[in-house]
Order: sequence, then structure tokens, then C-alpha cells
Amino acid sequence: MSKRDSKATMFMGASTKQGYEIAEKSREIVRSLIADKTKELSNEERSIVERIVHSTADPEYADITKMSKDFVRASRNSIENKKDILTDINMVKTGINKYPGEVNCYIKDERTVKIAKEYNITRAAAAIRVAAENDFNGIAVVGNAPTALLEILNLFNKGKINVCSVIGVPVGFVAAAESKKALEQTEIPYLVTEGPKGGTPVAVAAVNSLINLKKE
Repeated sequence: MSKRDSKATMFMGASTKQGYEIAEKSREIVRSLIADKTKELSNEERSIVERIVHSTADPEYADITKMSKDFVRASRNSIENKKDILTDINMVKTGINKYPGEVNCYIKDERTVKIAKEYNITRAAAAIRVAAENDFNGIAVVGNAPTALLEILNLFNKGKINVCSVIGVPVGFVAAAESKKALEQTEIPYLVTEGPKGGTPVAVAAVNSLINLKKE
């Protein structure tokens, strides 16, 4: 495999000659669309934004994707040490590929259901409490549920959960934007998409891009 093909594989997961060609063409299109918006980013940050834009077919993500200065470093360190990845829903977990460490989601755990009923909170928030009880330490990825992101911040502020970094991209019109703003105001290394936009494709693209950066 040529060096060019290898980079295409990392960008889009291509595995055939036709796939490499499509990947390369897609990357060229994405870069042409967002070049001016990403010129101040590092190579690693630019790679992450490019993958998000490709996954969503939405160049606006180059405007609304924000990363703290220590996000890439902290996340790569976590991945290199094969620390756990925590997701808010199973759909995000399913999309994360070729990670040698553990990828966990507790949304369907019996303890999650019990906690949600007992405290009258969402299962997404209850699942974060279960993760904390399991001594989670790694990258937390929230692609859908603002309540999960808010619970991470709540437990972090109380010293009850360890996070190396947080990808906070919940989607929606209720609490999504607010939860991301709250994350930006913490000391946690973060990636967010400002406003109501986000979702599973964005979360998965960000994580897989980080994993591929480690391979490079």
C-alpha cells in the first residue's frame, strides 16, 4: 500500500483501490471547502475537523467545532496508554473501531436502570454514575444526551470521576448548547460543537480520528 493510500485509509477507513480513490477525492473536496477556516489549526486538529466535516457533509462544522489547547495531547496520551473510552449510547460505541483498549457504555446496565428510577434522572445520566462507580478513567464521548455531559461535569466537580478528556457533542434544542458551554468553562480538555448541532456521526468521527492520529 502506498503512503497516499495509507493516509486515505486513516481518513475514511477505505480498504480497496476504489475506496482509496474515493477517500482521496473526498479529502480534497473537504479541504477545499474549509481551508480558510482551519488554517490556524494544528495538523492534528485539522485532521479531526476534516473527518467531522466529511462524516456530516456539513462544512459548518469547521466553524462550530472547538477544541481546548490541551485536547489533542491529553486524548492521544489516553489512547496511547489504552485507557477506557466511555460513550453515552451504544450507537456511538458501535461506531468506534480498531481501538485496542476498552470501549464501554452502561446505558443498558441493570444498575443504570435502577439508579434512573430511584433518582428520577435519565438513563444517560445514570449510566455516567455507573461508570464512575466502575472507576472510569479515560476519554468520555457524549454524542446525544446533554444530561450525560452535565452528569460528567457534576461528578468531575465533586471529584467522583476521572476524565482525561471529553468529546461533548450532544445534539438537540434542549440543554445541548448549554451543556457544551459548561464544559468549555472547566479545566477538562475538550472538543465541542457549539450550538444545537452534534450527534453520533460527529462523536464517532472525532474518536476515530484521534485513534488514527495515534497510528500515524
